[in-house]
Amino acid sequence: MKRTLPALFLALAASAAWPQANELRLFNWNDYIAPETVQRFEKSCKCKLVQTFYSDNEELVAKLAAGARGYDVLVPTANYIQGMVKAGWLQPLDLAKLPNLKNVMPQYLNRPDDPGNKYSAPYAMSITLIGYNEAKIKELGVPVGSWAAVFDPKVVSKLGKHVTVLDSQAELLAAALKYLGYSANDRDPKHWEEAKQVILKAKPYWAAFNASSYIKELASGNIWLVHGYSNDIFQADTGAQEAKQKFRIRHSLPKEGAALSLDVMVIAKDAPRPDLAHQFINFMLDGRNSADLTNMIGSGNPNQDAQRYIKAEIKSNKAVFPDAQAAKKLEHLKDMTPKERQLLNRIWTEIKSR
Repeated sequence: MKRTLPALFLALAASAAWPQANELRLFNWNDYIAPETVQRFEKSCKCKLVQTFYSDNEELVAKLAAGARGYDVLVPTANYIQGMVKAGWLQPLDLAKLPNLKNVMPQYLNRPDDPGNKYSAPYAMSITLIGYNEAKIKELGVPVGSWAAVFDPKVVSKLGKHVTVLDSQAELLAAALKYLGYSANDRDPKHWEEAKQVILKAKPYWAAFNASSYIKELASGNIWLVHGYSNDIFQADTGAQEAKQKFRIRHSLPKEGAALSLDVMVIAKDAPRPDLAHQFINFMLDGRNSADLTNMIGSGNPNQDAQRYIKAEIKSNKAVFPDAQAAKKLEHLKDMTPKERQLLNRIWTEIKSR
């Protein structure tokens, strides 16, 4: 069919506007989706995926509280869901549009933080544990089987300020509580005070609070031991090998136990494209697409269908996929009440300022 000049002009104009009209805006952690997955999704939805990044849940919450809007899909950790719902930042999922939710292992569905998966669909998992430069740790004779490697001045001082901890108040408090023999979800203010004192005594021996660049610092050899996420430590080891370093980066699950984080996909209350948001979530729940992330960064995976696509060397890594005995030492972090969060903020301010 021949087109008149005005009709052709309108068609071209519509084509030029297509990327803006057909965009999914994803607010995500750094390096938390594989490039090939992005390409595959964009091809399937005939749209563009635009990402904005954050490095910690507190940063995500702070930006939303400050009025950041225009996102379709967010990827918070599960214990933040209820707070985000109460703040009016999320909309319910249309489960009829998510048939691939059936691929998720039952133990990660219908959780206390989101009964019936009204607001969230599981994305990936990580364990907050110890990552270390194997060669340096052996050279110095530093034991890494306990949180003492991070919190005991007699131990951590041997590392000469080559240690970093996560710049995350919830994660650092949880690790300190586990070191003291308490639950990561302990809410006793007296125990929080004990944890604060443990952190303050160890702080002079740390190089930094770091939730973003510690992967590169580990891989380059600048940092020798970290309190960090299992998938980040996996990436640091990959980076060290690619750079042909003479050391490996290893994981250690402390004997006292650790926090297990489940990151989930949610849809923003004012999402410009909730249709594309549902399409994206269902796409990421497909086993092949879910496995891409695990194969790229070594993240744990709650998707049963993904298991057949995950590399064997990753599936056998107990820091990524803990066995039954190790799993008993892990705790999902729970949400805090406003009063508890206010107290934690005060503690964190004191920790950072001293």
